[in-house]
Amino acid sequence: MFLNKVLFLDGKFGGVTNLHRTMFGGNAANLSLSKVGEIALKLVPKPLQGPEPKFISLLQLCNTPRNLEQIQTQITVRGLDQDEYTMPLFLLKCFELNQFCCARQLFDQTTYPSSYLWNTMFKGYLLKNQHREVLVLFRLMRNADEKPSCYTFSIILKSCGRLFALREGEEVHCVVFKTGLRSNTFVGTTLIDLYSRTMQIKCAHTVFSEMVLRNVVTYTSMINGFIENGDLTTARRLFDSAPDRDVVLWNTMIVAYIECRDMTEARKLFNVMPMKDLMSWNTLLNGYAKSGNVEECEKLFKVMKERNIFSWNGLIRGYAHNGHFVEVLCAFNRMLTVSEAQPNDVTLVNVLTACARLGALDMGKRVHSYAVSIGYKDNIYVGNGLVDMYAKCGVIENATDVFIRMEVKDLISWNTIINGVAVHGQAVAALMLFNQMRDACVRPDGITFIGVLCACSHMGLVSKGFDYFQLMVNEHSLVPQIEHYGCMVDLLARAGHFEQAVEFVHKMPMPADSVIWTTLLGACRIYKKVGFAVLALQKLTELDPNNPANHVTLANIYGDAHRWKDVAKQKVAMRDTGFKKLPGHSSIEVDDHVAEFYCFDERHAKTHAIYGALKGLMKTSISCDTSWNLINEP
Repeated sequence: MFLNKVLFLDGKFGGVTNLHRTMFGGNAANLSLSKVGEIALKLVPKPLQGPEPKFISLLQLCNTPRNLEQIQTQITVRGLDQDEYTMPLFLLKCFELNQFCCARQLFDQTTYPSSYLWNTMFKGYLLKNQHREVLVLFRLMRNADEKPSCYTFSIILKSCGRLFALREGEEVHCVVFKTGLRSNTFVGTTLIDLYSRTMQIKCAHTVFSEMVLRNVVTYTSMINGFIENGDLTTARRLFDSAPDRDVVLWNTMIVAYIECRDMTEARKLFNVMPMKDLMSWNTLLNGYAKSGNVEECEKLFKVMKERNIFSWNGLIRGYAHNGHFVEVLCAFNRMLTVSEAQPNDVTLVNVLTACARLGALDMGKRVHSYAVSIGYKDNIYVGNGLVDMYAKCGVIENATDVFIRMEVKDLISWNTIINGVAVHGQAVAALMLFNQMRDACVRPDGITFIGVLCACSHMGLVSKGFDYFQLMVNEHSLVPQIEHYGCMVDLLARAGHFEQAVEFVHKMPMPADSVIWTTLLGACRIYKKVGFAVLALQKLTELDPNNPANHVTLANIYGDAHRWKDVAKQKVAMRDTGFKKLPGHSSIEVDDHVAEFYCFDERHAKTHAIYGALKGLMKTSISCDTSWNLINEP
């Protein structure tokens, strides 16, 4: 099949040489990347003839180590392994495909590497975060008596900064001094970044002060150094004195105020900013979202003339992080309708979180389909969000299916599915998943053991629960938190070991919280422990005095014991607190919108129609002689 096409092209373009030029030239991108590189090399029985641009096209097509090896063979045959133009391009492709050893081997075989080739190696290691290799190669360069350029020094110093290698950075600084490049703006800016990262802010400022020429990048680096070292006052003073301020410097200062939760100063600076780009607007928008000021976040979003996906994500994240989950879904629907912005993984994760909290299963399924359609099927963050959404929406089978299909699973993936199946009462599955997690060499954390202990509680596995509790402490060196002790108390109370649960609470290394005392108060009703219930209520009154539900529980315990006077006292006590028990509420999903209803709630726009339908249902039930247990309507 392919041979026929080659013969056709050979006749059309006038021979194999022209075919090479056509395949390797501007039309190369229209062909299969993996096949063209392989086939093209097979078509050449002898060293390639013609200019080096053919190799540039081949390198653009190369996307596998095998293709790279074939191109290397042709470079060697052509004698281009010493060519100062071909080799840097080939070395960068080696780094792009993570073939570090190949790049280093070829570099070592070069008889007289040029300064450009040295810098290519440095650049490749830097881009792939191989900072230690950068320093090793720099020593080799000095031993070879090769003179570093200012570009070389900037890369070396960047690697020292990323490694927080102050001693090595100081040694490089000495070399910079000896080579007469200490006044170079490019090198000086990198030195400032190095000393700022290693908490040597005085040294950074000394370098800054000794620089003859300072540009806006230099000022940005120094100001950012003060910010990273917690000196916002000096940073602002230097910002105000900067002779030239570009949009990056303005944004740097605004972000500093946002990180310090000073949105007032951030907004003041934003208002006087002479040139605001989209990043500036998005920075302030995300600042309001992060600080919990949803109202200002909405106002800013409305006046933005231009928006991208980061703008929408800022608004959606603001809603999600502040509990406005209905608004998350509304904003997402609006984005899909009126905007050309395409959702990314951040968008989908926040929307899935909202679906999980609202129980919006239909919307969650829609997001799932959408994620698959735009290529986020294998994204681990989206996958974790889907598992969590399906688990919290009650469809644990779908959650398990998504988890099984995930090609890559991290600790969050395992924690989400283990806790999900445990909450759904599938304790056996939860414990099996925990064993699979350990077999996969994923180290469990405290959240993992909350799910495991919860599973033991559902099954009444008291002995097993204590074994896992000890496993957490002894084998994994995890310090039990209040949540783990709460699980153990619940385990003992559910299994009928009330006295042991109380003893466990007394032996805890920290005071019991309201959750634990609520668990014990609930157990008092089951086991008719009226005396201890009074003590539990006293503790709850100290910890959570504004929760009348505790008085309701104790009143029910008194009622079970036929102590009606004490029931009346609890009702009076509940009234005296001035708080009412939170009404029950439910939600329903209709046409991708979630409506919430509270008991006696009349705020809904269609309240009259809803209560009219309810009356109709009640009349129908009466005529059908069906028993209803409804609260009185308002």
